[in-house]
Amino acid sequence: MLIHSASQLLTLAGGPQRGAELGRLGAIADGALLIRGETIAEVGSSAELLRRYPDEPRLDAHGRAILPGLVDPHTHLVWAGDRAAEFEMRLQGRTYLEIMAAGGGIASTVRATRAASREELLAQTRARARAIFRAGTTTAEAKTGYGLDAASELNQMQTLLELDAEGPLEIIPTWLGAHAVAPEFQDNPQAYTDQISASMLPELAAWWRNHGGGRPLPFVDVFCERGAFSLEQSRQILEAAKALGFPLKMHVDEFENLGGSRLAAELGAASADHLVKTSPEDIAVLAASQTAAVSLPCTPFGLADPAYTPAKDILEAGGLLALASDLNPGTAWCESMQFVLALACRYLKLTPAQALAAATINAAAALQRADRIGSLEAGKQADLLILSVSDYRHLAYRFGGNLVETVIKKGRVYTWPQESSPA
Repeated sequence: MLIHSASQLLTLAGGPQRGAELGRLGAIADGALLIRGETIAEVGSSAELLRRYPDEPRLDAHGRAILPGLVDPHTHLVWAGDRAAEFEMRLQGRTYLEIMAAGGGIASTVRATRAASREELLAQTRARARAIFRAGTTTAEAKTGYGLDAASELNQMQTLLELDAEGPLEIIPTWLGAHAVAPEFQDNPQAYTDQISASMLPELAAWWRNHGGGRPLPFVDVFCERGAFSLEQSRQILEAAKALGFPLKMHVDEFENLGGSRLAAELGAASADHLVKTSPEDIAVLAASQTAAVSLPCTPFGLADPAYTPAKDILEAGGLLALASDLNPGTAWCESMQFVLALACRYLKLTPAQALAAATINAAAALQRADRIGSLEAGKQADLLILSVSDYRHLAYRFGGNLVETVIKKGRVYTWPQESSPA
């Protein structure tokens, strides 16, 4: 299939973009690309590719913008229930940590998720996966973490594998049994840490050999924060995971700077996520590493918190900045990476080009998949979007709607006609 006549074909070619180079779009005016099966075969101008492939089946972009499929490297996709009541509590002045201490927060969703039937959990998660895809995210990381016992965590992992197999959204799974201290261990967090390290992670490794279907090992993540896991407990869990061969991720510096970003860099984690309270010294360490800095602007927005990731400081230090939604039931029920782009431009002070690069090629790097997704280059997976507008900047300029008209995932076309004309 030859897709042609794009007003802007944004290739994002050349690999992940660090520091001051963030925002290199590789734009081709009146661009085109050739797809063979699930793979991009060639990228260039419409005039050249139409001349070279006159008999190829064609898809006319009609002067609309084309860009890589959006990549969301941090979601909590699989859960049951909701926490609308807690949203109201926050509006009445209760803090997130106060709600957690009172048995709300993550613990509330743990209760609902444990109680849900397999069919209920699958159906609720499938609905969110479809909404994500419809809004232009073609690949999403998805964490367990609302079970906090071996069986429930593996049940969530099985749900994610089934949804990935269903498609069309491609799901990169992460095991987050260390999302919070399990209710049964509230009086002894170290005992739960020991159980994760000595029992739950080896059980995950054995389970994956029988159920992973040849996929790469899932990431293992830990929530390093006051009220969750200390820096020492986080190290214990991650070192145990690394010894078993799992790639690593971390939640760090959302409410306090405990040194988690330094630990992520030291252990070679794929990413350190949140990074709201990260110190200049820790930013420098993180920027000097291969660990991606993932900002989640929906989370402070959802909490009405004025503090956001110091993105400009990360870029000035030469860091690899990515964006993600943090889709979750407590603080950021947002299924649209388009809205993440809008927030990133307003609160992280990124340009539309920087935000787009952070949500495509850099987000792919945060999942260790930049060799396969995140840009439009020959040999890479054919994941791309055709917008309903001619200028990609509308993705950040506008908010609250959906400017994605067509999603192409692994070469297959999914179209939702829209009323808006090219702008």
